[in-house]
Amino acid sequence: MDLIPPTLSLSVLQALSQPVIVIDENRTVVFVNYAAESFFGASLSVLSRQRLDDLIAFGSPIVALAQAVSERRAPMTEYRVRVGSVRFGDGADDRIVDVFASPISDLDARVALLFQERTMADKIDRQLVSRGAARSVTGLASMLAHEIKNPLSGIRGAAQLLEQSVTPDELPLARLVREEVDRIVDLIDRVEVFGDDRPIEREAINIHVVLDRVKLLAKSGVARNISFSEEYDPSLPPVFGNRDQLIQVFLNLVKNAAEAIGEERPDGQITLTTSFRPGVRLSVPGSQARVSLPLEIAVEDNGAGVPTDLMPHLFDPFVTTKPSGTGLGLALVAKIIGDHGGIIECDSRPRQTVFRALMPMADSETAHSGHA
Repeated sequence: MDLIPPTLSLSVLQALSQPVIVIDENRTVVFVNYAAESFFGASLSVLSRQRLDDLIAFGSPIVALAQAVSERRAPMTEYRVRVGSVRFGDGADDRIVDVFASPISDLDARVALLFQERTMADKIDRQLVSRGAARSVTGLASMLAHEIKNPLSGIRGAAQLLEQSVTPDELPLARLVREEVDRIVDLIDRVEVFGDDRPIEREAINIHVVLDRVKLLAKSGVARNISFSEEYDPSLPPVFGNRDQLIQVFLNLVKNAAEAIGEERPDGQITLTTSFRPGVRLSVPGSQARVSLPLEIAVEDNGAGVPTDLMPHLFDPFVTTKPSGTGLGLALVAKIIGDHGGIIECDSRPRQTVFRALMPMADSETAHSGHA
């Protein structure tokens, strides 16, 4: 135990959920807690043979931060640092952290580094931004409905008349005009959904019943050639939600997963997962209240993954990876989940993309209220 500074309690360090490492004057690791072992994907016996310079990706500001703290004997913090480590696999790859560095004492140059992952906070921030972007479509929807749909109706009627009077050679062109008008009207109808701010009728919903319905619909349609697996928590409390809207959300996610896998993949797999995560809480804007989001519902696929440059904007309206997509599907998912008081997040890499919805559960008070 002589490796552990006497002013620090081993039990306290080990109890911390944040990764903590201690380095000596040579920047060699002399202690890591359990969270750090998990974070870096290696045990203390392996990590203790490493120097910080070898553990952290080359050029990382964390090394300079540790050096500055060691020299100045004063705590310092580095915010939003990207951590990568090729030595230990993907345990610490491409994570965004705040790093709190502090000298152990005035007697030596040992430094303690605490890593606070920003993953969840950043995802929630992005979700709130995406939710605002979805709501910004409301004005556009109203404008489109009023200013465009009426003249489109006239154009469609004229195209129908032309179909009855043109020559056979011209008929395909008249039909094309009518079909394109129908496509534009359908797009406007989809955008109009974002302008619906009416309270949602909600009740206690068994999410497994919703997922079973989604699976049945998908297996008879877009995911007919894809294998499904379920990893359900049978004791999961009910979701406080709207059944039809939740079916729409998860059917959209399953449809996206199936399209990401493609029809030619014989090993295509979609996994539906539910679990209870009591640690996620959100502040309610404009009040002191905090809402718990303990129910996690996930849709995972082994498709190609989401391009890295699209990840920060994935839930924004009109952002899509599909050549013929409108970019409204995931924006609508974000809106519906947001209207339910939840958040939606995505982790993606090749052959593993997971969409997770974090939702509030129904309690005795909300279950009887019948609406939001």
